[in-house]
Amino acid sequence: MNVMRTGMLLAFMTALFMGVGFLIGGTAGMMIALVVATGMNLFSYWNSDKMVLRMYNAVEVDQNNAPEYYGIVRDLAARAGLPMPRVYLIENDQPNAFATGRNPQNAAVAASTGLLHRLSPNEVAAVMAHELAHVEHRDTLTMTVTATLAGAISMLGNFAMFFGGNRNNNPLGMIGALVAMIVAPFAAMIVQMAISRTREYSADRRGAEICGNPLWLASALNKIARGAKQIVNEEAERNPASASLFIINPLSGQGADNLFSTHPSTENRIAALEAMVDEFRQRPAPEQSTATPAAPAQEEPENDEPSPWGRDGSSRKGPWA
Repeated sequence: MNVMRTGMLLAFMTALFMGVGFLIGGTAGMMIALVVATGMNLFSYWNSDKMVLRMYNAVEVDQNNAPEYYGIVRDLAARAGLPMPRVYLIENDQPNAFATGRNPQNAAVAASTGLLHRLSPNEVAAVMAHELAHVEHRDTLTMTVTATLAGAISMLGNFAMFFGGNRNNNPLGMIGALVAMIVAPFAAMIVQMAISRTREYSADRRGAEICGNPLWLASALNKIARGAKQIVNEEAERNPASASLFIINPLSGQGADNLFSTHPSTENRIAALEAMVDEFRQRPAPEQSTATPAAPAQEEPENDEPSPWGRDGSSRKGPWA
């Protein structure tokens, strides 16, 4: 089902890309767009994860230079029955995280330094469990390829303002140019919204199951949403098509309109997680993790339940400090 859904998405985005090419350059423009879209689809399939990680200057970490962060991801992956993904760190003060990769065997998860600094280990575990849920559901390929093609469609739409008035290139004249400039990027954005919004709820639920407590993720989402509104993510502002990859819309620092957000309402996501509490209390307690516990520190009221991930780590090592 996921393979079919991904194929339908690629077909739609490719058709949209070709349509913009037709509006700009007629039949010749459409054929050129088809060749370009085919090449982008193939390139995105194999390299989209590397492109996104490079876009955000992500640095790969391991057990030696980020033992607590790496250990949490390792144990979460084991709980979920997933291969160990590559683990990355982004030097950015906005708390956020994303996952990427074409399949679970070639997946990567990335967290910002702001996330590790501002959240407790319980909350970090919940966030990374959410990202691993995307990996398990194979959302990462779809979301990454969508972001790549949506960015290309928007860029191609911008070209229409230069070629739209030339009837030799554009069979529909100025009307075609306006459609290419406005409608096509808007349609690409709608596709991103539909994909991301439905998958975030599913990843929230599965992430809560993996980490063992829905309230940890609810608390994390609240902190990340507040941080995203206060701190601008400059890389995301320069590459808005990649916003759907993050757990919380990173464009919120610029006051992005919620009507056109790629993410569902944070309040609704938190409410859905809180509604899961009674269900989780009836389940057996999750088995203990082998992750290295954090150094003892002051407890947070939001996360005062026992946790295999350790207490709030205000005295953290490496990238946690």
